[in-house]
Amino acid sequence: MPEAAVHEKKRIASGKYLALDAITFTNSRGKTGVWECVNRLNTSGAAVIIPRIAPGGDFVLVRQFRPPAGRFMIEFPAGLIEPGESVEETAVRELYEETGYRGKIDRVIPPSYNSPGMSGETVTMVLMTIDGTAYPERPEIHQEDSEDIEPLIVRQSELPAFVERAIARGDGVDARIAVFAAMS
Repeated sequence: MPEAAVHEKKRIASGKYLALDAITFTNSRGKTGVWECVNRLNTSGAAVIIPRIAPGGDFVLVRQFRPPAGRFMIEFPAGLIEPGESVEETAVRELYEETGYRGKIDRVIPPSYNSPGMSGETVTMVLMTIDGTAYPERPEIHQEDSEDIEPLIVRQSELPAFVERAIARGDGVDARIAVFAAMS
């Protein structure tokens, strides 16, 4: 049996942050095809931070307007890995920018794929603990001018009901949040 392989990547279009590529490939049955996909430019992927406040274990989430979805989304804090930056540096930077919190990295999960039928972008999940005693009040966030982010604190036991309320008001829910809610 032949091995599946990519033979050619052809750039169809590109913008400031994304490129549309056509990939010519052969599958393991010897059939050749062309697949269109979107790829990010100038980044090695994204970091998704799963922050918990200790003591207590509350999640720190964000409600962020996402133009491609056309709505606010409930997500974990996240951001693109900038050139020359490690995933750990990205996680610390993005948690601070989007929530105002600083945390300790507990674990880095190897890169995975969000939607491999559409994009080759990898996502590295970073589990972090925030010392809740260092924050008697919620910290100020440091979002970019183009961002529209609201940090949220949610108890794990309340996550399923929180997700239901978010959907009822018209928010979208990131798949990782949906999985955590389903497992709570």
